[in-house]
Amino acid sequence: ALVEKAFAANPTIESAQAALRVAQENVYAQRGFFFPSVQAGYSPARTKIAGNLGGNSPGLQGNGTNISTTEKPSSPFVGPAIYNFHTTQLTVGYTPDVFGGNRRQVESLEAEAKYQKLQLEAAYITLASNVTAAAIQEALLREQIAILNRIIESNSQSVELVQRQLKAGYASRLDLSMQLTTLQQAKEQLPPLQKQFEQTRNLLRALAGGMQDSDLPESFDLASLQLPENLPLSLPSQVIEQRPDVRAAEEQLRAASAQIGVALANRLPQFSIDGTWGGAANQFSQMFWSSGRFFELAANLSMPLFDGGVLRHRQRAAEESYKQAAAQYKETVITSFQNVADTLHAIHADAESFKLAADVADTTKTILDLTQRQHARGYVDRLTLITAEQGYRQAALNVAQAHATRLGDTAALFQALGGGWWNRADKEKKAETEPAVIASTASN
Repeated sequence: ALVEKAFAANPTIESAQAALRVAQENVYAQRGFFFPSVQAGYSPARTKIAGNLGGNSPGLQGNGTNISTTEKPSSPFVGPAIYNFHTTQLTVGYTPDVFGGNRRQVESLEAEAKYQKLQLEAAYITLASNVTAAAIQEALLREQIAILNRIIESNSQSVELVQRQLKAGYASRLDLSMQLTTLQQAKEQLPPLQKQFEQTRNLLRALAGGMQDSDLPESFDLASLQLPENLPLSLPSQVIEQRPDVRAAEEQLRAASAQIGVALANRLPQFSIDGTWGGAANQFSQMFWSSGRFFELAANLSMPLFDGGVLRHRQRAAEESYKQAAAQYKETVITSFQNVADTLHAIHADAESFKLAADVADTTKTILDLTQRQHARGYVDRLTLITAEQGYRQAALNVAQAHATRLGDTAALFQALGGGWWNRADKEKKAETEPAVIASTASN
C-alpha cells in the first residue's frame, strides 16, 4: 500500500513522466518534417510614398485606379502617393528527405523517448526499492528498541538486586558500580535508535510524497515481513536484458548511431521545393481579380562546398560519440552482472549468518530455560538468571539484524534484476509508454 501511495505522489515519478512526454512530443514534432509545410498570410498596409523619391508605387490597379506619384504617366514627379494595399498569399514548402537525414533524426529522438521510458521504469523500481528498504529499516529499529527496552528492564532489576545484596553484605560497591555501568550503557544505546526510527518514519513520509507532519498509518515489524516463497537457485544471463539501465544504455547507443547518419546527410546536397500563390490589390475585395493574382514555384538545390571543415568534424564527433556510447553500454552490462552476482553472494552469506545467529539464539534460549528451572529450585541466584536473560536478549538483537539484512538484500536482488525475473516479456509488450503498467511491473 505504501509503495502504491509513493507511485502516485512522489515528485520523482512525476518528473520522470514529464520527461517521457517531452521526449515523445519531440518525436512527433520531428516527424512533421516528412510532410509539406503550408502557411497562409494576410498583410494589410497603408503607405505614403514621397513624390521626390519616385518609383516603387503599385501602379495601375485592376479597377482602373493608378497608384502613382505622378498625375499622368508623362508628367514629372510632383507629389506623394498615399494608398492602402492588401496582400494575401498561400505558401507551400517541401524538403524531400533524399539522403535520410530527417529519418535518422527521428530515429535518434525515438531512441531518446525509449530511454526516457526506461528512466521512468527505473524510477519506479528505485522508488519501490527505497520504500522497501525504509520499511525493513523501520521494522528492524522497532524490534531493536523493543529488545533494548527489555534489556534495560533486566539491567534495572539486576541493579535493584545488587543494591539489596549490598545492604545485606553479600555484594560490594564495585559489583554495584559494574551493574550500574551495564545499565547506563544499555540506556545509552536507546536515544540513537529512537532518532533513527523517527528519521526513518520521516523518510517514508517523504518517499510517499507527504510532508513531515502528514499522517503515515502504515507501520512495519519484522514478523510481518516475509521472504518470497521461491528464489531462483540460478539466473540466466537474459535477465540482465530487462534491467532499465542496460536497455537505456542500448537506446543511447542507437541514438548515437542515428546521429552519425544525420551528420553525414548534412554533408550531402539538400533539396527543397517552394510554391507561393496569392493576390494583391489596393482594395480587399479585389485581391483575387485577374490583375492581382500572382504565384511563384521554385526548386532549390544546395550543397556545402567549403565550410572550414565544420560538417566533416561534426561527423567525426558523432562517430566518436557512438564509440563512447558503445563503451558505456559495455560498462553498464559488466556492472549489471557484477551487481547481480554481488547480491546473490550477499543473499547466500545472509542465509548463513541468519542460521548462525538463530543457532546462537536457540542456545542462549536453552541456557535461559535451564537457568530459570535452576533458579526456581534454588540452585542459582537471581543475578545469574538476569545475566542469562540479557544474553538471550542480545542474541535476539543479532537475529533481528541478520533477518533484516537478509530481507534487505533480497529486495536488492529484485532491484538488481530490474524488478523481478518472471513474466517480464509479456508485461513489456503491454507497457510501451503507460506509466501505470510500468508501475505495476516495478511493484511486482
